[in-house]
Amino acid sequence: MENFLEKIKSKNIYRNLEPAVLVEEALKRNEGKLTDTGALLVKTGKYTGRSPKDKFIVDSDAVHDKISWGSVNVPTTRETFGKIRDMIINYLGDKDVFVFDGFAGADKKYRRKFRIINELASQNLFIHQLLVRPNDEELKNFLEPEWTILVAPGLKLNAEELKIHSEAAIMIDYEKNTAIIAGSAYAGEIKKTVFSIMNYIMPMEENILPMHCSSNMDPVTKETAVFFGLSGTGKTTLSADPNRKLIGDDEHGWSEDGVFNFEGGCYAKCIDLKEENEPEIYRAIKFGALAENVIMDEKTRKCDYSDSSITENTRVGYPVEYISNSQIPGVGGIPKVVIFLTADAFGVLPPISRLDKNAAMYHFVTGFTSKLAGTERGVTEPQPTFSTLFGEPFMPLPAEKYAEMLGERLEKYKTRVYLVNTGWTGGPYGVGSRIKLKYTRAMVTAALNGTIEKSDFIHDDVFNVDIPKDIKDCPSDILNPRDTWKDKSAYDNQAKKLANMFKENFEKKYPHMPDIIKNAGPRV
Repeated sequence: MENFLEKIKSKNIYRNLEPAVLVEEALKRNEGKLTDTGALLVKTGKYTGRSPKDKFIVDSDAVHDKISWGSVNVPTTRETFGKIRDMIINYLGDKDVFVFDGFAGADKKYRRKFRIINELASQNLFIHQLLVRPNDEELKNFLEPEWTILVAPGLKLNAEELKIHSEAAIMIDYEKNTAIIAGSAYAGEIKKTVFSIMNYIMPMEENILPMHCSSNMDPVTKETAVFFGLSGTGKTTLSADPNRKLIGDDEHGWSEDGVFNFEGGCYAKCIDLKEENEPEIYRAIKFGALAENVIMDEKTRKCDYSDSSITENTRVGYPVEYISNSQIPGVGGIPKVVIFLTADAFGVLPPISRLDKNAAMYHFVTGFTSKLAGTERGVTEPQPTFSTLFGEPFMPLPAEKYAEMLGERLEKYKTRVYLVNTGWTGGPYGVGSRIKLKYTRAMVTAALNGTIEKSDFIHDDVFNVDIPKDIKDCPSDILNPRDTWKDKSAYDNQAKKLANMFKENFEKKYPHMPDIIKNAGPRV
């Protein structure tokens, strides 16, 4: 592993500073301002969300036959990677440099050592709070990292010269254990790069299923649940349950011992955040937290979380300990319940439905949702999409590999699986309304405590799922989505349209999947 700190000729390299010091350094450099609650607020400029078209993987002999190449996992050459890496090293040589040494993986048995080298103190604060922070003894014995990520948002690249997509580049070299991020100040690129790395090495080296999910557990019984879903579907919101211990909000591994958080922090959406709806997240926006692109009154320093004038994708990163009922360390048991979260902009999927093992594998590889505004550059209103494994941008291996691992675990541990729609009801986006959070919470609670299984179920012939007839604290008339539409024929047409999209997507992407899984999906 190369020692990049020896190559960077900066006169000022600040290593493993405490959050308070990093906040001071960021303020001194005019990187941001403090809000009235003490959080550091920054603007990320042009890049206010992930930039998937700027992400590349180095194509080398060691990884070529392992990566699922395509429009998501796009190859680049080691020559191009090396050019940009050297440009970053030279660029950082003229800057103050901030270094964080920490871990990915709350379970000490499986964790990996990461070194993040940042241009910005604010981004170093972010990754300090988002990864697992070493104690003094662990830091003393850290020595050399297993992975290094170089981050230079101020370095704007020449796309034409380098034959890349834009002035930004996010690249991973899985053989050399190095990643680079240039041109983008959106902090989410750093955490998702760590996630992409873990999603490669955990299955290959540890037989661990990596999951784009949140996780929590019952504080008494220790029964654990995981929530799969893309950004904006409710992973962070629904897992921050005051009656359960939060293991983590986004990235986990499922080992033979149980679930463990890859991270030591949370990265929550702030848009329309209200204390009465999401008190745990609201109260976590305090000193030590990093908020991105939130609008703040310059006089009072109060944040207006309803203002999306910069982006819908306003964010805050904070240590998981800021959630009062967090589980430290972030390790839980074998999941008893798996919940797939989707935000259906068509307004036709049931708010909650039960899946058997084959249907679970179908929906896992399918990963249907609607991309919500702002989560990626250029997305301004919900767009129906199929994101393999509810996290396709971060999954470098073939989908079948991850799906087989999930299926094996569901069967071995008799884990129950539910599909939860946090999207629209009574009509599509623009006509219907978003399903109320309090009703979704009631459905999720019933799934977690098992009371949902006491209900009678009806089978939906189009989507091939079982729908409960009644759930405590939830109006029965919203459980069957067809009942919420005034025009039943319009619902039928919309449902068939979405079912056809499922069918076409599956046939195109997964022609070699077994028929028993294919037949567990929607029927047209």
